Amino acid sequence: MRADAKRHKIRTYYGALFRVWGPQHWWPAQSRFEVIVGAYLTQNTAWTNVEKALANLRAQRLLSLRGIREAPLNKLESLIHPAGYFRQKAERLKLFVDFLDGRYQGSLAKMFARPTQTLREELLNLKGIGPETADSILLYAGNHPVFVVDAYTRRILVRHEILSEKTDYEEIRQLFEQALAPVADAVTQSDERGQPPLDAGFRGAVHPPSKMSTAKRTALAQVYNEMHGLIVGVGKNYCRKSQPRCDECPLQKFLPGPKQERL
Repeated sequence: MRADAKRHKIRTYYGALFRVWGPQHWWPAQSRFEVIVGAYLTQNTAWTNVEKALANLRAQRLLSLRGIREAPLNKLESLIHPAGYFRQKAERLKLFVDFLDGRYQGSLAKMFARPTQTLREELLNLKGIGPETADSILLYAGNHPVFVVDAYTRRILVRHEILSEKTDYEEIRQLFEQALAPVADAVTQSDERGQPPLDAGFRGAVHPPSKMSTAKRTALAQVYNEMHGLIVGVGKNYCRKSQPRCDECPLQKFLPGPKQERL
């Protein structure tokens, strides 16, 4: 498939999903630091487990930069236990706070004022941060226009024969960023962000509106935000790793070939 055809498909998928499901209200958080903590905690676990860990931190008034900085390591481990890999994640949260304190005087505003690529490289150099976590922090906490690629994204692209399983993260990220740039231009002109969903029923991976999900951001960052949320909705509920529900999926009509050849 030619590159322009791939980009066209991705734009078509965005339009189809957004028209049915509307805004997904990602990331569900009350502060930029909560987004960052959530990005660490969601590694290798379900979001429902992350919510339990965040609730524990919130109940102890530790869901803040100061809270993570001052909490004893063993207490932090205990509180985030529901998210799994709690020892690794507690250590890495402490390392992030050390990084922020040492390089940016504890200021997220100063950190996010850095150029996107520069900050992305700095984050990727931190222990425990891979591309998906770095890009989640950049996009959802920092309003940097970087598309987040996850396992759902790759699965959908492979099953729709847009990319192969061997396509690397950066190629997928760049494809989505190139494909969605014209969509952002259209959103700027039509204020598509405020359109209600056409389907009053199931709405993908939608979360209740939060301070962060409704924060002002650029049109490009908003489109990347929405597309990631829409993809998660498809991946969690339809394009499952096993027993996919293709016939019920909003993207079913775009699947190539007979069903038995797709699974």
